[in-house]
Amino acid sequence: MSRHEKLSKPPPLADKLLRLFCAPHLLESIQGDLHEAFIYKAESAGIRKARLDYWWEVLGFFKLRYIRRKHAPSQWDNDHSSHPLFSIDMLKNYLKIAFRNLAKHKGYSAINIGGLSLGMAVAMLIGLWIHDEFAFNKYHKNYDRIAKVMQKGAFNNEVFNNEYMPASMGKELGVKFADDFEYVIMSSWTREHILAYGDRKFTRKGNYLSAEAPDMFSLNMKQGTRAGLKDQNSILLSESVAQALFGTENPIDKIVKLDNSMNLRVTGVYEDLPYNTEFRDLSFIAPWSLYVATQNWVKTAIENNEWNNNSWQILVQISPNSDFATVSGKIRNLKLEHAPETAFFKPELFLQPMQKWHLYTGWDKAGNLDGRIQYVWLFGIIGVFVLLLASINFMNLSTARSEKRAKEVGIRKAVGSYRTQLINQFFTESLMVVTLAFVLSVLLVIVILPFFNEVADKKIDFPFKNVWFWLFAGAFTMITGIFSGIYPAIYLSSFQPVKVLKGVFHGGRYTSIPRKALVVLQFTVSVTLIIGTIIVFKQIQHAKNRPVGYDRSGLITVNINTPELHEHYNALRSDLLKTGAVVEMSTSSTPTTDMNSSNDGYDWEGKDPNFKENFGTIAVSHDFGKTVGWQFIEGRDLSREFATDSSGMVLNEKAVKYMGLKNPSEIVGKVIKWHGRPFNVVGVIKDMVMDSPFQPVYPMVFMADYNWANVINIKLNPQQSASSSLAKVGAVFRKFNPGSPFDYKFIDQQYALKFATEERIARLASAFAILAILISCLGLFGLASFTAEQRTKEIGVRKVLGASVANLWALLSGDFVKLVIVSCVISAPVAYYFLSAWLLKYEYRTEISWWVFVAAASGAMLITMITVSYQAIKAALLDPVKSLKSE
Repeated sequence: MSRHEKLSKPPPLADKLLRLFCAPHLLESIQGDLHEAFIYKAESAGIRKARLDYWWEVLGFFKLRYIRRKHAPSQWDNDHSSHPLFSIDMLKNYLKIAFRNLAKHKGYSAINIGGLSLGMAVAMLIGLWIHDEFAFNKYHKNYDRIAKVMQKGAFNNEVFNNEYMPASMGKELGVKFADDFEYVIMSSWTREHILAYGDRKFTRKGNYLSAEAPDMFSLNMKQGTRAGLKDQNSILLSESVAQALFGTENPIDKIVKLDNSMNLRVTGVYEDLPYNTEFRDLSFIAPWSLYVATQNWVKTAIENNEWNNNSWQILVQISPNSDFATVSGKIRNLKLEHAPETAFFKPELFLQPMQKWHLYTGWDKAGNLDGRIQYVWLFGIIGVFVLLLASINFMNLSTARSEKRAKEVGIRKAVGSYRTQLINQFFTESLMVVTLAFVLSVLLVIVILPFFNEVADKKIDFPFKNVWFWLFAGAFTMITGIFSGIYPAIYLSSFQPVKVLKGVFHGGRYTSIPRKALVVLQFTVSVTLIIGTIIVFKQIQHAKNRPVGYDRSGLITVNINTPELHEHYNALRSDLLKTGAVVEMSTSSTPTTDMNSSNDGYDWEGKDPNFKENFGTIAVSHDFGKTVGWQFIEGRDLSREFATDSSGMVLNEKAVKYMGLKNPSEIVGKVIKWHGRPFNVVGVIKDMVMDSPFQPVYPMVFMADYNWANVINIKLNPQQSASSSLAKVGAVFRKFNPGSPFDYKFIDQQYALKFATEERIARLASAFAILAILISCLGLFGLASFTAEQRTKEIGVRKVLGASVANLWALLSGDFVKLVIVSCVISAPVAYYFLSAWLLKYEYRTEISWWVFVAAASGAMLITMITVSYQAIKAALLDPVKSLKSE
């Protein structure tokens, strides 16, 4: 062939491409038309233009309707080759058929939509909870540049991290590292104080902060300015507190009395901080300079440049051109430089970003970050699994009823439907069901959210106006619909029309295997959740049953937050005992449910000079032991009858062991010095659980010291009603402390709060476990119903041949029971693995007993039997005459 002839023909590569992708039954007509057009174009516009246009036309036919398919073309393909695979008319038809199927099979529709809506509601609630967790503290404008100064080190082979800092460090950071910090804020600890204006007085939580704190926290000022703390005798109030104190009056420049001792001028009112912030309880802010001026011990620490007095917080905001890692590196050795005597525990400073304050609230003994983030992961996984269970129901019921729709698929294929069109149809049905379920789930979430907030300790609002939520919800619905519908769509569209229409279509012996596998997966997840819930409750109960070493019943505490209570304590005690409502009364530096002070500087006879000690230190009055009910194992209680007891000391069991002594008698009667001050050890008591009930007791010393009193402890008379006793106690308090409200706390209630996080997790986990079981049972109920319907004639024949109802019940229930047994076998090691890891975070922990697995498996079996039995017995009782009728 000459070069001219080659050039006058269409491009051979384009022709080859067309033959490769074009459907054979369309190729001849399309190629003929293209060749005619090429000849015309070559003669009129030139060969180059014709060849370019030919390529363009070939590529234009690269559309779904023209592409080669595996199946042989039907007459419909030839006659309707231009029909699209998806159109509005088709969509309407798909939706119409879907609605008819839903209406025709109301039971299955209810199970599908109900199960999916429950699963989606759970996933949505968990999603809102997780979003709120990650949104914590984002109220503050410079959230990504705010941090707290932390200290880490190693003590007795254990890594520790804490936020307790010396006051002198704040000034040093601001001067030495001025370029790295935009703000350095000194902070006391948020605690309860008394606010009074006229006759209105109440207790609220507040803090002493540096004057720049309102700017760093980007407080939204309703009245006044953020500069209000520059005056030492000023105070900023939250909006709700200002309303409670002043009502409709303008609060600016009004005088508020703080702790019945300081008159402060209101210089600003700020918007209440949201519930999902670290400082949500911050009802007022007073100047740090006022704190220093009125607290002699603070002033002394600053004037003497005490770097070992770690009693305060330091909050910072780094400069825009700095980063946390770089600044942490610069300040790492600052503590060691000013306190070289602390070198034995290798102190290192670092910054903990505000982004991690909420989710990373603790460290394990190895120094690894720990905290609420583990619960975020836990509930995120639970949400995914619960939604997965609901999706499995949809898949199982759709494929189980495949024979019911086999003829429909066969007819559609016979008249020319492509498999892609059938897949589109089933996807449309799936998306419609999921959309209906989503609408129902939104309604469920709106109804449930208030109760969920109460259980989860949240204040989450449904995000009606959040565009991102609805976009995410749309994507979430689409993904769920595709995931739920992909297996049924592929499975149903694969039926062969010849077999279906001849009536010889059968699912085959292996078609039920995927359904059985999915049922096993469902119950594996459900049983694992049940086991986990039991262990969480068991761990909580284990800690609750732990001996606490004192008597909490009828014990209340009152904070000493006014000078009057200090000055008139002895008279107050005398009058309270006279009322008969009080059995005993004492003071202490902390309540019995808190241990916020630990110290070194102790020395005793026989102490190893290389031993670096650290004891929990509590200052108490002589009557503390009788008030709380100390349990002595050696020696006696502190007493006013012994003059030497003015410097008396009581140790707990852990302290004796910590000192390396084998017997408590070895220390009773001996002298222990604290920073050179001698104390006579008069007794040893059983360990008191003052800190976390899940952790080991700290070595404690209780020293007689009235100057360190922060709390009044009162033991109410058990022979009188609590309400009657409190009325009498309140009257005496108002006599000696008229400017303050009588605010008290029951110790047993405060101790119960130590279990709040674990109990909250347990309640949520149990709710999700119940929902998981419910969703699984919905699917099981549907499958049992279908199985009974499918085997109706078999049951009729068996009844005619003499089978009893019990035989038929066992026949229909047996398969499902076997699947649940397999689930229990799989879930046991899975649950054991994860729960063992979870329990390691608790020093005082329960055991994972064998009966937990038996109880969970028995519960799952019982629920399965109840779920399946209804359909099994119903089918077994059916009249065989009716069941053996021909179709």
